[in-house]
Amino acid sequence: MLLCAGVLTGGVFGLAFWVDRFGRRERVTDADALVVLGARVLPGGVPSGALAARMEQAVALYRRGVAPWLVLSGGVGAHPPSEARVMRELAVAAGVPASACVLEEESHSTEANARFSARVLRERGARRVVVVSDPYHLLRARQCFRREGLEVATSPAPIEGRMGAWDRAYWTVREAFALLLHPRLLWARAPGGR
Repeated sequence: MLLCAGVLTGGVFGLAFWVDRFGRRERVTDADALVVLGARVLPGGVPSGALAARMEQAVALYRRGVAPWLVLSGGVGAHPPSEARVMRELAVAAGVPASACVLEEESHSTEANARFSARVLRERGARRVVVVSDPYHLLRARQCFRREGLEVATSPAPIEGRMGAWDRAYWTVREAFALLLHPRLLWARAPGGR
């Protein structure tokens, strides 16, 4: 029993280390679209810090010409409107044309973000995407999008100033547990086996 607990603990923290290292690196390449994963909307439709930071990163990538359009992915949570609608408002306020923003408003999980966004992307002929989210979320997000048959690069939203070390550690370990609960995600490969 003690050995099992030790192996599980070692596995969680080893995976958490991988999650953390993966999320800290920018992996941006030219893409067909940027996909921004939603985060909590506060009462009154106010974006949470995570949602605002993800959009700031996506807008910066859009301005750099990384991709010509954005898929904003996230449904209605505890407070309306949808995460996707709040992201579009932020993007438009930052100078991104509304016509460059496509909303995916059905999802309520990372796997659903990938599934529903992939449908939108395929309808528009997009295969290569850059997924934008918080650093601790990017490894699992990449794997979910790979399972949908997409070529995926990742770009972390900055967390400095909005998330302390303990919060980051909590969310990183939480992501490690999520990956352990769904180990099939760890084997998802890019199209062509890369």
